[in-house]
Amino acid sequence: MKRILTYGTFDLLHYGHIRLLKRAKALGDYLIVALSTDEFNAIKGKKAYHNYETRKLMLEAIRYVDLVIPEENWEQKINDVKEYKADVVVMGSDWAGSDRFNYLTDYCEVVYLDRTEGISTTKIKEELKLQEPINGIDQIPGQDETNLGK
Repeated sequence: MKRILTYGTFDLLHYGHIRLLKRAKALGDYLIVALSTDEFNAIKGKKAYHNYETRKLMLEAIRYVDLVIPEENWEQKINDVKEYKADVVVMGSDWAGSDRFNYLTDYCEVVYLDRTEGISTTKIKEELKLQEPINGIDQIPGQDETNLGK
């Protein structure tokens, strides 16, 4: 059985994430996703909209994903490869050319997959900021004007 391991925050799940997970799974038989915890995201200077548990539930519902584990620090990758017997670590192509993950080639193959053009969580967040407020009021998802501030 060929095991694939990938890492990410997977916040505001979109078709680029699904496409990445599908292509990662196609490289083997079993896909493990190491999901950045809220605490690790804070260390990285990231703030996810959804908390770790919600993001984990969403990933577990995707048919390409076999197992979700927590990503708690940068240094855990070698241990993850060993513990989960990963044959391949998949990273986004934005890391290709960097020597950041070269050390993993002593333990497994490293594959860089292209990101899906035109979509990213950062882009979604930026575009949402640019949208006009409804009726002049910034609304929180799931709330209407009658229950704001309660």
